[in-house]
Amino acid sequence: MPAFNMSPVKNPMPSQEPLVRNKNFDEVALGYSEEAAIAEAKRCLNCKNKPCVAGCPVNVMIPEFISFVAEGKFEEAYAVINRSSSLPAVCGRVCPQETQCEGKCTRGLKGEAVAIGRLERFVADYHNAHGERQTVRPARNGHKVAVVGSGPAGLACAGDLAKLGYDVTVFEALHMAGGVLVYGIPEFRLPKSIVEKEVENLRSLGVKIETNMVVGRIFSIEELKEEYGFEAVFIGTGAGLPKFMGIKGENAKGVYSANEYLTRVNLMKAYEEDSETPVLRAKRVAVVGGGNVAMDAARSAKRMGADEVYIVYRRSEEELPARREEVEHAKEEQIIFKLLTNPVEIIADEEDNVSAIRCVEMELGDADASGRRRPVVKEGSEFEMPVACVIMALGTSPNPLIKQTTAGLDTRSRGEIAADECGRTSLEGVFAGGDAVTGAATVILAMGAGKTAAKAIDEYIKNK
Repeated sequence: MPAFNMSPVKNPMPSQEPLVRNKNFDEVALGYSEEAAIAEAKRCLNCKNKPCVAGCPVNVMIPEFISFVAEGKFEEAYAVINRSSSLPAVCGRVCPQETQCEGKCTRGLKGEAVAIGRLERFVADYHNAHGERQTVRPARNGHKVAVVGSGPAGLACAGDLAKLGYDVTVFEALHMAGGVLVYGIPEFRLPKSIVEKEVENLRSLGVKIETNMVVGRIFSIEELKEEYGFEAVFIGTGAGLPKFMGIKGENAKGVYSANEYLTRVNLMKAYEEDSETPVLRAKRVAVVGGGNVAMDAARSAKRMGADEVYIVYRRSEEELPARREEVEHAKEEQIIFKLLTNPVEIIADEEDNVSAIRCVEMELGDADASGRRRPVVKEGSEFEMPVACVIMALGTSPNPLIKQTTAGLDTRSRGEIAADECGRTSLEGVFAGGDAVTGAATVILAMGAGKTAAKAIDEYIKNK
């Protein structure tokens, strides 16, 4: 391996200027050059115990692929990643590496971790631009598996099963494959062309993808098995049911769930000048919540023409659940953070249009069950913020349709499908994983669940 680069800091990621990018939907981060990628790869110490691999939910052999990058062998690096990950260009962009692989990196003990995510993105983009597109389809083994949902869990499961020779059909309710990758994550963080290329890679393995197919309405899980001949079914339907606060005024015109707002902007392309998708282009917008989805909604609203966009969050900045990078990008783009603030009412005018949001100031008390200090209302602190649009980004739960139409499928108190560590559910031959089981989580954790379930499905069918 080439000589180590002992710089204590990562090679910076080139990006658009903040006050330019907050007016367009082009990708913010521009990606490493070949020279920057090689220099960053040389920061890897190639540790014998590989702590970064243990931190990766899909166990990509990180030091191995980085060693190839350091030598300028980018296609060889891609081949290493592709053994474990079906969506490397996606993961390189949206995974929370700082709490996973990079969080375990030895270089992070006395400086910054190796930029594993940036290198994964570089390798995947290089392959998509320069690599051979010919894929050898594995020989079919004569067994059929259905995958319900084409989000990260479903795509990962489908990809691994296809590599094992299974005849896999993915059923997607929307008109485009990708799940949350296409309806939830904005173009400026994850270009949809990237998702389309990753999906096309799966099609080249023989995976069939049927869109506009709402399982539970068009046919049931039971019918997939008994009438259509699928020997196993994987449910990866995600968690797309939005939550609200239950406060007065939430039904006013101009109140959106973050799911609806982002779906209109991303999947239905409301940001395009000639788009026919209706969405309120308000000049003053409040986004309630502090996670990655809240940051996505706020940054999208800014790009949709808002002069002032507020993040309204009841805890302090230290407790914000969003990735640090997303918070910093939002601040750079002039998103205004109203922390230790909680809405108590949405005020509407005579025509039921949002005109303001009434809030109270909060202060942090004792720690709650999650270990975070519990916010309590500061007496006499009520105030109003004039806004014309409110976006609720308070989390999501699984859609109840599968539960309601699948007899004998056990679920938990909040509607999540009950499944064991291998993805097995209470029904014979039915597996589940991702947000449908855990509730809203990360792309890479959903992929890990899909891969685990694929292995369990393979064992189940072989042992039938």
